[in-house]
Parts: sequence; structure tokens; C-alpha cells
Amino acid sequence: MQHYFSLAGRTALVTGGSRGIGSMIAQGYLEAGARVIICCRKIAEGQQTAEQLSQYGECIALAADLSTEQGARQLAEDVQAITDRLDILVNNAGTSWGAPLEEFPVSGWEKVMQLNVISVFSCIQQLLPLLRSSASAENPARIINIGSVAGISSFGEQAYSYGPSKAAVHQLSRNLARELVSEHINVNVIAPGRFPSKMTSHIHSDPDAMAEDCKHIPMKRWGREEEMSALAIMLAGTGGAYMTGNIIPIDGGFTL
Repeated sequence: MQHYFSLAGRTALVTGGSRGIGSMIAQGYLEAGARVIICCRKIAEGQQTAEQLSQYGECIALAADLSTEQGARQLAEDVQAITDRLDILVNNAGTSWGAPLEEFPVSGWEKVMQLNVISVFSCIQQLLPLLRSSASAENPARIINIGSVAGISSFGEQAYSYGPSKAAVHQLSRNLARELVSEHINVNVIAPGRFPSKMTSHIHSDPDAMAEDCKHIPMKRWGREEEMSALAIMLAGTGGAYMTGNIIPIDGGFTL
């Protein structure tokens, strides 16, 4: 059954691919046979990750500052210099901001909405020509946006702009799925619960905080790297060919 999950001959771009969930997905795609481009703001960090991941296949690092529209345009130009088609786009780059309600600044909304929502739209917009070059009825191009259970549940943890930004990603993805399906481009969302990342390091580096956090998860644990990789591979392969507009929680039952 391995051919159902093979990504051999396919090219993927993972934004924010130097660490956390982005790195998990990049490694999974490489192990499934894809050529993978990762991008991040700090090129040295990206190159280090690409070097580590190259044991699994061809991995290329690009610098990209997606906090501006020009950054998305430059990323598209840089990707086009490497490949004339893009089979898989994973919009993973994101950020958060936490502060008490009375102190939460407007800048905490502007930064989070720009990177978590606007840059997702801009990357899709700018990379559409490469995705269209790959798309076919037999094997659609795939856009996988990384949402969050925070966009589904109300467990906000004083990150007032984060959950709404991810809810916006979910709805944007559904709108784009409906529009792009006729061009053989599938758009789906992975909505993670707890996985190790820089954003959650303040919890998983503290055993007491980790134990307390797991009380809120029905499975009483965080997600594992291979579980994230496997879901992303499924959506990019045969399993995702007839799926579009879906928001898929991977959260140990948290949203229940």
C-alpha cells in the first residue's frame, strides 16, 4: 500500500519550516519522497534545518519575511527560480501574542493577523501560477493551511488575537476551496492541538505546566511528531485527492 502514501516526484513548499510543526511536516514529506523547500525569516536557522533534513531527501532553505505583501511576492519569485511547478503548499508560518485583556495592544492584533491570515492569502495568491502548473484532475495540487483548535474552541489563554486569526484561516480556506476546486487545487486545514514548538516551549519545558496542560486533553498527552507528519502526508497524497474544504483537528480529543 506504500504507493498510496508516496510523494515521489512532487515538490512541496513549507512556510515556517525550520522548526516545530513546519519541520515535522517537511521531514515527513522528504521521507515520503518529495523534494521540499522550507522558508523562514532567519536564513541561518533554515539552512541548519535543511542540512539536518537532507538525510531524508532534497531539502532547500529560502529566506522569507512574510510580514509584508512584498515578502510573499519575493518568496514566489525565489521558488520560481527553483521549480516551474509546485505540487504542495503548506502555509504554516505563524505567531501569537499574549497579554491580559486590559493591556492587550492593537499591535498584538496587527502582527498576528498579518502573519497568520494575510500572509496565508498572499502566499496562495502569489504561488497560484506554480500550483496551476502542477494541478490535474488525476492528481490535484494541494494547499494545506495550518489552523488551530484555538480557532474552534474558546480556550484562549489570553491570546486574544490568535484564536480569531485561526478561525479566519479556517473560513478563508473553505472559501478558497470552493473557488479553486474547478482548477484541480484542493484546500484543506490541519487544526493542531498541543505539539512541541517554540510557541509552546514555556509549557513543554516545565514538567508541572505540562502535567497541568495534559489534564485538559482527553488523551492526556501532547501530539507526537510522526502523527503530524502522517496527517500531512495523507492530505498531500492519494488520501487527500478527493478532500477539499475540510478542517481537521489533530488534538487528542481537545475540541470535544
